[in-house]
Amino acid sequence: MKPVVTIPDNLFRRAEELAKLEGKSRDRLYTDALCEYVASHSTEAMNRVCDDVSQRDVGFSRRAAEMTLRNVEWESGD
Repeated sequence: MKPVVTIPDNLFRRAEELAKLEGKSRDRLYTDALCEYVASHSTEAMNRVCDDVSQRDVGFSRRAAEMTLRNVEWESGD
Protein backbone atom coordinates (compact mmCIF):
# COMPACT_ATOMS: atom_id res chain seq x y z
CA MET A 1 0.00 0.00 0.00
CA LYS A 2 1.26 3.48 -0.75
CA PRO A 3 -0.38 5.96 1.61
CA VAL A 4 0.27 9.67 1.30
CA VAL A 5 1.16 11.43 4.54
CA THR A 6 2.34 14.92 5.43
CA ILE A 7 5.46 15.11 7.60
CA PRO A 8 7.01 18.33 8.92
CA ASP A 9 10.14 19.26 6.96
CA ASN A 10 12.50 19.07 9.95
CA LEU A 11 11.23 15.59 10.91
CA PHE A 12 11.53 14.43 7.31
CA ARG A 13 15.16 15.61 7.14
CA ARG A 14 15.99 13.88 10.44
CA ALA A 15 14.35 10.68 9.21
CA GLU A 16 16.33 10.85 5.96
CA GLU A 17 19.57 11.21 7.94
CA LEU A 18 18.65 8.30 10.20
CA ALA A 19 17.76 6.07 7.25
CA LYS A 20 21.12 6.85 5.67
CA LEU A 21 23.01 6.19 8.93
CA GLU A 22 21.25 2.85 9.40
CA GLY A 23 21.55 1.86 5.75
CA LYS A 24 17.78 1.56 5.40
CA SER A 25 15.42 2.74 2.74
CA ARG A 26 12.93 5.43 3.68
CA ASP A 27 10.14 2.86 3.34
CA ARG A 28 11.89 0.45 5.71
CA LEU A 29 12.56 3.20 8.26
CA TYR A 30 8.92 4.36 8.28
CA THR A 31 7.62 0.78 8.38
CA ASP A 32 9.90 -0.09 11.32
CA ALA A 33 8.91 3.09 13.17
CA LEU A 34 5.21 2.48 12.66
CA CYS A 35 5.54 -1.15 13.79
CA GLU A 36 7.28 -0.03 16.99
CA TYR A 37 4.63 2.63 17.62
CA VAL A 38 1.73 0.20 17.16
CA ALA A 39 3.42 -2.46 19.29
CA SER A 40 4.11 -0.03 22.12
CA HIS A 41 0.50 1.10 22.17
CA SER A 42 -0.73 -2.49 22.16
CA THR A 43 1.57 -3.24 25.10
CA GLU A 44 0.39 -0.13 26.93
CA ALA A 45 -3.25 -1.16 26.50
CA MET A 46 -2.50 -4.66 27.83
CA ASN A 47 -0.63 -3.18 30.79
CA ARG A 48 -3.62 -0.96 31.60
CA VAL A 49 -5.92 -3.98 31.57
CA CYS A 50 -3.56 -5.96 33.79
CA ASP A 51 -3.21 -3.03 36.20
CA ASP A 52 -6.98 -2.65 36.34
CA VAL A 53 -7.53 -6.34 37.02
CA SER A 54 -4.78 -6.55 39.63
CA GLN A 55 -6.13 -3.52 41.50
CA ARG A 56 -9.61 -5.01 41.65
CA ASP A 57 -8.79 -8.33 43.25
CA VAL A 58 -5.28 -8.93 44.49
CA GLY A 59 -6.59 -11.89 46.49
CA PHE A 60 -7.67 -13.70 43.35
CA SER A 61 -4.24 -13.31 41.77
CA ARG A 62 -2.54 -14.52 44.94
CA ARG A 63 -4.81 -17.56 45.22
CA ALA A 64 -4.32 -18.43 41.53
CA ALA A 65 -0.54 -18.20 41.90
CA GLU A 66 -0.57 -20.36 45.03
CA MET A 67 -2.71 -23.02 43.30
CA THR A 68 -0.39 -23.03 40.32
CA LEU A 69 2.71 -23.39 42.47
CA ARG A 70 1.16 -26.27 44.41
CA ASN A 71 0.53 -28.15 41.17
CA VAL A 72 4.05 -27.75 39.76
CA GLU A 73 6.31 -30.78 39.94
CA TRP A 74 9.58 -29.48 41.36
CA GLU A 75 12.81 -31.17 40.39
CA SER A 76 15.67 -31.55 42.78
CA GLY A 77 18.87 -29.76 41.77
CA ASP A 78 20.94 -32.75 43.01
